[in-house]
Parts: sequence; C-alpha cells; structure tokens
Amino acid sequence: MLAINNIEVIYDHVILVLKGVSLEVPQGRIVALLGGNGAGKTTTLKAISNLLRSERGEVTKGSIEYKGERIDRSSPSELVRRGVVQVMEGRHCFQHLTVEENLLTGAFTRSASRAQIAQDLEKVYAYFPRLKVRRKSQSGYTSGGEQQMTAIGRALMAQPNMILLDEPSMGLAPQVVEEIFEIVKDLNSKEGVSFLLAEQNTMVALRYANYGYILENGRVVMEGDAENLRTNEDVKEFYLGLSSAGRKSFRDAKHYRRRKRWLA
Repeated sequence: MLAINNIEVIYDHVILVLKGVSLEVPQGRIVALLGGNGAGKTTTLKAISNLLRSERGEVTKGSIEYKGERIDRSSPSELVRRGVVQVMEGRHCFQHLTVEENLLTGAFTRSASRAQIAQDLEKVYAYFPRLKVRRKSQSGYTSGGEQQMTAIGRALMAQPNMILLDEPSMGLAPQVVEEIFEIVKDLNSKEGVSFLLAEQNTMVALRYANYGYILENGRVVMEGDAENLRTNEDVKEFYLGLSSAGRKSFRDAKHYRRRKRWLA
C-alpha cells in the first residue's frame, strides 16, 4: 500500500537526516517504526505526508509510492483526500475549540452530507466513549490522553485508508497508552485502517504491530516480524537494558550502545 524507496532527506540544504531509508506498509497492517530520539522517525513520516517544506527540509533522492503511484510531489491536502492522514507528535489540537469542533475539522476536506458526517462522528464516539462525555469541553482543558484520542478521532473523520501515527505514547500514563493502542488495534481490525506507527516505546509498539523497522542515525538497521524483534536479544539489550543474563547497569547499556552488533 505504501512503499518508501531509498529516500534521503536534507534540511537547510546541508543536514543529511535520512540516509537511504526503505520500508513498506502492506494494506491492512500495523507497521512500527522504532528508534531512539533523533533516529529519523518523525522525519520519515513528514516525508511521506509532505510536511518537510515547512521546516526547510526536502526529499533529495528516492521515491515514495502510495497504491502504486508516486506521492512525493503531492500537497498535504491532496494526500488527505487520497486517504493518507498524519497524527502529529505532541497531541496537536485546536486548543480554543471544543472536542467535537476539533473532530469536525477532520471532515473539512470531504464533500459528505451532514447526516453522513453526524454518522461518522457517532462512530468516533463509539471508539472513544470518553470523548463523547467531554465533547463540549474546550480541548485545551482536557487531559493528555483525551487530547491524543481527539487527534486520532479527528484523523478518522477524514475517512483515511492509512494513518501515520507519531509517538502516541509520549507523556501518557501506561494505562492510557494501553488504551490508545487497543483502539488502534480495533481500528485496524474493524475498519481496515493501515498504520505506520513511529514510537520510542519499543515493547508496547511491537505487541500491537505486525512488522517493525528499527531506525538508527537515519538508517534502517534492522527489520522483521514484530514477534521476532520483540524476542531479539539485541533489541532487548539495547532498548531495555535486558539480556539473557538479566538487567544490565546503565554503564553497561552505554557501553553496548557503542558496540551494537547491527552497526558493526
């Protein structure tokens, strides 16, 4: 459904951030894009949704294809109409609007009737019952979890085929993170929405994803089925400080960072 072919991204005509990244998202699947802070996950998502230009970035090599057609020169609004929607990192909501008003902005690009939009709104509330309770509340005064649900719900109102979800767990309590990921799983299985999920919380992401890619310094250094990555000793040792011998000290983890086998 989505294919990224050996792309390079440069900021300010100087800073090379992505160095030949390739990945695929099959239809109806959840694919996790993993890596530490600064690995290039957000840049990859913005390259797909064509939001780099606002930050003086550009794709200088490679191609991005959606359903067999190149989209790297399409406008962000055109991509939304074609079914590719990004949920930005940091729970971006219109703070001064109510929860329901935020959700309705997601249907702005559609030419649907009021009855259809009302029906889609009720479907969003079925997935996020907490939002129905808070629908008249100003978004800026809702909790972090409710703002993340609002951002995902707003994306759903655009009737996407694919959602690019950036760091959904950031700053949220573990219980709320599990709730968000369960909803993502339901949307994937019941609505057929494909997800490319950028996430630092490796173990949670790999529990819900079908496949995963690990980015390091702008390169894909490892990929595979989510279950295989979750049980991989390198992944466990680098991201959790765990190995077959048990938990390692922070000093050992720092030493391991310098000698990761996949970068040898």
